[in-house]
Amino acid sequence: MSIDRGTVVNVAKLARLALSDEEIDRFTGQLSAILEAVSKLNVVDTSGVGPTASILPLQDVLREDEPCPGLTKEEALRNAPDRDGDFFRVQPVFE
Repeated sequence: MSIDRGTVVNVAKLARLALSDEEIDRFTGQLSAILEAVSKLNVVDTSGVGPTASILPLQDVLREDEPCPGLTKEEALRNAPDRDGDFFRVQPVFE
């Protein structure tokens, strides 16, 4: 499989890239070479290989969540630089 000049021009247009004629010619050759290399993978027999997200035999290494007591409302509001009753008061973000 190879990429033609028109395909490179179309992809560049979709990506909003302004390419020179020299760049178009260079990318046409480079993309064709990449597709040629990747197409060789089509002949590899993967019938006995299951789908994988990683080739490494890693398991989930995260610990289980353990609930613990948090701050009370008063403790949290005591740390606030400004408050309005039971709410944090913050500077306006939009005018």
